[in-house]
Amino acid sequence: MSAALKWLSMAMGIACVAIGFMHIALGIDGIPDMGSSGVTADSQTRFFGAIFIGYGVVWIWAARQSPIPAAAIRWLAGIFLLGAVARLVSVAVYGWPHWFQIVLTAIEVVLPPIWFWLADADEKRLGVPSDRIAAAR
Repeated sequence: MSAALKWLSMAMGIACVAIGFMHIALGIDGIPDMGSSGVTADSQTRFFGAIFIGYGVVWIWAARQSPIPAAAIRWLAGIFLLGAVARLVSVAVYGWPHWFQIVLTAIEVVLPPIWFWLADADEKRLGVPSDRIAAAR
């Protein structure tokens, strides 16, 4: 379980960094169905690309710690789940987006419970005292 946590966290970090750079490089042209949303949407997309890079870097940082800090994994997973909630608000307000965004929403709903479940696997493997694990929750 510890290896799965490390692999999944590192993969998430690398994916987020790559996606962030893609958003900076391509702007709205890198997002399906954005059309010609204009300069403001392009600026916003590139800005969020930079934020996504930072989010990915924190995933990579967490995956490289020993033990992988359960509290960091839970926070990062919670933020990812919040992204899914935000997309679902958009669905409620405007309806269903491009199919690719629906796939992303499904991923954002499915992965956080897995991270919540795996979050303390490395701490348990290394014998971190349970009071520290409980305090991280």
